[in-house]
Amino acid sequence: MDDVEVRHLPDNLPQLFADDADGRADGGAERALSVPLPEGDVVWPDPGYPQRQMLLRPAFWLSDDPVDGDLWTRLRAEHERSGLWPLLLDESDQPWAAGQIAPEPVSEIGNYVPHAFMYEVWTDYVDQAADDDHDDLAPFGRHCPGPAPPGALLDDPGVIADRHARTIAARAPSLGLAAVDRGADAIAAVGWQGALNHNEWTAPLAAVLRGWEDRFGARVIGLGFNTLELSVAAPPVTTRHAVHVAAEHWAFCPDILFQGPGTLAGYAEEIRGKTWWSFWWD
Repeated sequence: MDDVEVRHLPDNLPQLFADDADGRADGGAERALSVPLPEGDVVWPDPGYPQRQMLLRPAFWLSDDPVDGDLWTRLRAEHERSGLWPLLLDESDQPWAAGQIAPEPVSEIGNYVPHAFMYEVWTDYVDQAADDDHDDLAPFGRHCPGPAPPGALLDDPGVIADRHARTIAARAPSLGLAAVDRGADAIAAVGWQGALNHNEWTAPLAAVLRGWEDRFGARVIGLGFNTLELSVAAPPVTTRHAVHVAAEHWAFCPDILFQGPGTLAGYAEEIRGKTWWSFWWD
């Protein structure tokens, strides 16, 4: 980039990477960052918090103070060069610096197949629920429809992501940086535990997010104690497609239905044509 000073990753950011502590990627190319960062530090898991793995490096980097959406945008644009995916982190319920996180190996995400995860959640529910409860999942009922077809891009995924990041930044979040090749993997890398009451492991959820990245141009923007914010560049725009996507959302986060509109059809109208998806788990 002209007129921009490109620097090696500053301070302790290279510690976030598993391949090489001096900031070099597997191929030997040096990671670099031209965006000045605010004051912050790396976050290690609390030794007293139950862990999925013995982590020999920090889980992520965290800013000391809130940041604006423009900083997120600039960091997202440099992700390919820096290897760092930015996250807007809500600290209203629990400070991220406390380290109550359980990172999982990003390498495990590829072991999970999104449609298999969806079928498992669906089957478990219909086997335990009363027949009347299956009406909540109409028009599919007991029969899992599998993943929905891809959507059509309304705009570049990066443009949509930047727009949504500016909206979330109005809530004064902190900035997190995760060492991942794609944003979907960040929830496992940082050890986010927001969906613990729904699924013990985060890697399967990250696998689902990978699929949404590919089919709907989704991008992970923000995380809270039990919330997840995505931008969506190719949302469903027809009622039929939206209902199918709603079925995927339900398997990913049942609370959006049972503590929301109550039916897939009702929830589908909430997401049809929308360029953001918000999830929260009880």
